[in-house]
Amino acid sequence: PTSHDIVQRIRSATGERRVGHAGTLDPLAEGILVVGVGREATKKLSEVVGQSDITTNLIKQLHSGKISHAYLFSGPRGTGKTSTARILAKALNCTSSPEGKFSEPCGKCETCRAISEGRYLDLIEIDAASNRGIDDVREIRESVNTLPFESKYKVYIIDEVHMLTRDAWNAFLKTLEEPPAHVIFIFATTELEKVPDTVISRCQTFQFRQPNQETLKDFTLSVAKLEGRTLEPEAAELVALLGDGSFRDAHGI
Repeated sequence: PTSHDIVQRIRSATGERRVGHAGTLDPLAEGILVVGVGREATKKLSEVVGQSDITTNLIKQLHSGKISHAYLFSGPRGTGKTSTARILAKALNCTSSPEGKFSEPCGKCETCRAISEGRYLDLIEIDAASNRGIDDVREIRESVNTLPFESKYKVYIIDEVHMLTRDAWNAFLKTLEEPPAHVIFIFATTELEKVPDTVISRCQTFQFRQPNQETLKDFTLSVAKLEGRTLEPEAAELVALLGDGSFRDAHGI
């Protein structure tokens, strides 16, 4: 079928209206479907789909209080690396957790709400694809010495970290070797082979797996249920197919 046929079939199955989306890279080039806009689908580590080995390990770390100063999440695009990083940032600073202990984020305290809304000052998200030079890393090195504004940890999530230049990585190594106690780095990359071994050895690494067709289908049905919609199994299979191994793409569709 053509892309137009696919769009019409999904619209018929879901009853959703189409929204124009010029310049999109989505396989449905004519538009996107309005599903879950502005709503967090995943709020806890235990709710992350398809990465149970990773989330179970992280939850055990939280309960034990043995937190790493640097994490490296690698894997294909759309597998939950950045989402998991944000949930971990919430868990580390959630004010509902007992003093000196960590647990799953409550999702209700001011910290959790602020992170969800992108207004938490102690969570710094950086796209290394556009901030990849030595001057950018020097700014990070200077800022890590500043204490958190209102939380225990200042968390840096650096996406597409493999894009950093060699000089930038060299400048970063000192900070990774002797990080301030109040700073935690969470790196995310789709190309682990491009990250220097000297950096990998200083991080706790987790490899995110690409979901299979059945996992994406179940994920699609769960999103529809969350939205209060009924989705036929055939439609869910089509969305899973178009998701092409990406939770993010399937959710967007």
